[in-house]
Amino acid sequence: MSQDAILLVFFVFCGGMAAQWVAWRFRLPAIVLLFVLGLVLGPGLGILHPSTLVGPLFHPIVSLAVALIVFEGGMALDFRQLGVAGEGVLRLTLVALPINWLLGSMAAHYVGRLGWGPAFLFGSIVVVTGPTVVLPLLRQAKLRPRIAAFLRWEAILNDPVGAILATLVLEILLMKPDEGTSAYFITIIPHVLISMIVAIGLGVGGGWAVKELFVRDLMPETLKMPLLLTLALAVFGLGSLFMDGAGLMAATVFGMALANMRVPGLGELQRMKESLVVLIVSLLFILLTADLQRVVLARLSWSILALTCATIFIVRPLGIYLATLRSGLSGSERIFVGWIAPRGIVAAAVAGVSGIRLTEAGFAGAELVMPAVFAVIAATMLLHGFSLRPLARGLNLTLSNVPALAIIGANPWSSNLAEVVTRAGTPVTLVDTAARALIPAKRAGVTVMHAEMLSEAGSESLEERPADYLIAATPDAIYNGMVCAHLAPHFGRARVYQVSPGVKKLDEYRGLSRDARGKLLGEPEWNFTLLDTLYQDGWRFMAFPVTEGTQAGLSRHDAERLDFLTLRPGSGFSIRSAEEAMHAPPTPGDVMIAFVPPAVPEPKAEVEL
Repeated sequence: MSQDAILLVFFVFCGGMAAQWVAWRFRLPAIVLLFVLGLVLGPGLGILHPSTLVGPLFHPIVSLAVALIVFEGGMALDFRQLGVAGEGVLRLTLVALPINWLLGSMAAHYVGRLGWGPAFLFGSIVVVTGPTVVLPLLRQAKLRPRIAAFLRWEAILNDPVGAILATLVLEILLMKPDEGTSAYFITIIPHVLISMIVAIGLGVGGGWAVKELFVRDLMPETLKMPLLLTLALAVFGLGSLFMDGAGLMAATVFGMALANMRVPGLGELQRMKESLVVLIVSLLFILLTADLQRVVLARLSWSILALTCATIFIVRPLGIYLATLRSGLSGSERIFVGWIAPRGIVAAAVAGVSGIRLTEAGFAGAELVMPAVFAVIAATMLLHGFSLRPLARGLNLTLSNVPALAIIGANPWSSNLAEVVTRAGTPVTLVDTAARALIPAKRAGVTVMHAEMLSEAGSESLEERPADYLIAATPDAIYNGMVCAHLAPHFGRARVYQVSPGVKKLDEYRGLSRDARGKLLGEPEWNFTLLDTLYQDGWRFMAFPVTEGTQAGLSRHDAERLDFLTLRPGSGFSIRSAEEAMHAPPTPGDVMIAFVPPAVPEPKAEVEL
């Protein structure tokens, strides 16, 4: 392997993962860090030149990677979401897209000073809001389900539609003068319709084939994931043979078919696929940005800057306003959707190929299409990436900014715990399959949810609640473990806890596997029977505010007090577990939640003599 190839692998893989970790750790938009890293390594320092190093295979490889991304995005499109977001989704995909195209084309001509041909091409490219940018932002923002569904469906559906629209505009512009308008109706329109029908057929057919293989047990577990990836690439390739953009539509429909056909066994595979897509997105953003030529950046001008501002501040908001007139969307939702529209990889890839073809055909201003699209991509990623969360908070479109707790299992002591934590200022959702068991907690002001957590409905309902940590507190230790293992990918394995199943069942070799259960809540001896017995004997949960005077007393171990949680206003909370090597002591301003016997005195401030 050459030195350049080694540098490419090192900077792209290690840099991408470092950017993703920094973004997660400090709650920053990862796409912005990846974009900046690519600019620094490519046009900035000149260390990476991906297309030069890889050669003519670079763009086909990028196209295949994009196909996997839209396939994964398609699997997030469940038709059941249309029950609450259907009208908004239809308006954003069917009405807003042509309006934004016309407005964007006019802005490109009158503001960006592009000829009408390149202007219409620019307008067709910037109508897409790429899932490579939108989906990572949605994972971090904790938006309300309805508004998140709007942005998710628009990004995933508009990506292939926008690519097909750009291809259609390009074919019309490149028509020979002697072909006349008859070629448009006889050749181009039928070709587009046939390509779309083929793409839908490939996607649905692929989903049906997977379901048949999985249901009939004709595919071993080790081959299921490779099969999904292979079929996603296959339908993309076959669709692309008919028309550019049809492959993306086929891959998207394939993912949607799997999501809505209820194919069994996809849950575990989808988590692995999501991890793979995170890696692919990291690589693509760095590679495509690093591959930008300095000559493209040199073409940036005041007219392109003005066009970028017009696209972001006028075209998109005005298009969404017109498309959502007399709709069921609220004013805050219309403002938010009108502003948030980051463009991504598909826009960059289409602009690169289409701009070159128009330039070779002699269209005036065609060489400005790529820098103009690049400017919109860069500006929207920076502006929308950093403003999405604050704007959503300001418009009250987020679930909650305060770290919250979900408790599975409503019994006397867990209901008491939920009530005390709620009164201390931390949101709690108490979940149980028995509605009657939830009544006392509900009367005490605790948010409750009647659902089975191992069902699809239960998991989806929990996603709509502001929960960051989970405690499984039912009498059934095996069920607690199943719930923790099932929801660990959603919360994070380090944030799911369960009541101790008993000391013997915690044996590292013969006991319950750590992969099949949650982290231990408290000490191994604190099993359900002990906690239930102590509650019957009069023990109750209490909240102890930590001050400079009581800090020392609360930090010391007390046999007459079982310390469960430490709430830290503004930064979250910590749950005590014997499986954690270090426990941060409480500091002034914290609130300690402890299980105490009847009439326990509060810790007194120590007096220095």
